Amino acid sequence: MSSKPTQPTMSEPKAIQGETIGQMRTLAHDLSNSIETVMQASYLLAQASLDDTNKRWVELIDKAARDAARINRELRDILRAHS
Repeated sequence: MSSKPTQPTMSEPKAIQGETIGQMRTLAHDLSNSIETVMQASYLLAQASLDDTNKRWVELIDKAARDAARINRELRDILRAHS
């Protein structure tokens, strides 16, 4: 049986909401680090001599990493607004 995180409600104490926001900030930071690693690896792969099929894969990975970075920035902006 897995425990699923729940959204804090307006009736919950602010300390619980603050703890949840803190956990989300930590996760967003860790996600940023992982995305940065993928982006660096994508950049290095793009510098290699690749055939057309593999170049398309690298482009797909690069676009997905950039999208993930944008989404993570938006998430962090939302978290900053709830400071």
